[in-house]
Parts: sequence; structure tokens; C-alpha cells
Amino acid sequence: MPPLPPVTKALMLACTAIFCLQFLLGGYALTGWFGLWPLASGHFMPWQVVTYAFLHGDMLHLFFNMLGMYMFGAEIERLWGQRRYLQFIAASVLTAALSQMLITALAGSMGPTIGISGGLYGLLLASAMLFPNRTIMPLFPPIPMKQRTFVLVFGGLELLQGLMGFTGVAHFAHLGGMLGAWLMIRYWRGQPPFSGRRRW
Repeated sequence: MPPLPPVTKALMLACTAIFCLQFLLGGYALTGWFGLWPLASGHFMPWQVVTYAFLHGDMLHLFFNMLGMYMFGAEIERLWGQRRYLQFIAASVLTAALSQMLITALAGSMGPTIGISGGLYGLLLASAMLFPNRTIMPLFPPIPMKQRTFVLVFGGLELLQGLMGFTGVAHFAHLGGMLGAWLMIRYWRGQPPFSGRRRW
């Protein structure tokens, strides 16, 4: 296995270290200040649109997000370089946060959102756009499929579950992360809704 590139490694270490701190201090101690709270809750602070991504609910939540960062993030960082990769992750995390804030405002939800899943879904979309015909074997379901198909299925399931009101998972934050990823790549390529070709 090749060594992890620096930004992916730093993100994974930060998420893991903060999860350990959550465990030591009690989950709510950090979530109260750094989780993403709805605007109407009275607990929202501007820094939460970034800090929420470094918190996780349990070991399984952390494990699958870190596995995804390892599988998809490391390769994309090697391809794009540290600066562009960090910009991309930031865009996905921020659009995931804004999407979740909009949905919680419409639904009247008052609970916090945590996890870097929005950034991970952005990486999934980027990987599918860069390598659409690569065959992968997902854990669920264990069926070989093209990467483009895998991401379309995952995106469709997230939308369906979000519309059906499945709780406990920030489905629209995941979709927001994918939207931010798509917009960032379109911006770099100078494609609509952006104009003027940039260096890709």
C-alpha cells in the first residue's frame, strides 16, 4: 500500500484524534460547540460549518468515513495536488453544511449534524467523474459495477431516503457534498454555469 498523501493523512488523523477526545469528554461536550446546529436552535455558531465535519457519532461512523477517505481521497490528492484537493474538500464540506441547514430550517429540526460524510460523497462524485468506467466492488451490495453506476445508485438512494424522511442520517448533506463537488469541477473546467476555461 502506498503511503497516504499529506492532506488525506492529516484529515484522517484529525478526525480520529477528535473522536478519541469526544470519547474522553463525552460526546455532547464537543458537539454542543462544534457540531452543526440549525439556525433556529440558538446554538449555531459560524465556525460550525467547518468543525462539524471533524466530529463523528460512533466508531462505525468514523470507520466507514475514514475508509472512504483512504479509498477515494488519497488517489485524488495524488492526482490534483494538496492545494486543489484541499479546496475541493472544503467546497464539499461547506455545501453539505449549507444544504443541511436549509433542510433543517424547512423541517423545523433542532438537532446537530456531525461527520465528514459530505466531503466523502464529494470525493465519490469526483472519482466517478474522473474514472467513470473503472469497475469497483462495493461492500454493499458486493456486486461489480462501473464507478459511475455506483455513484448514481448511491446518490439516488440518498435522495429517496431523504424524501421518505428517514431520520438519523443527513441524506441531504450528502447530496449537498456531491453538489459542491460537481460545481467545483465544473468551475475548474470552465463549464456552465461558469464561463471561461481555467487550468484543469
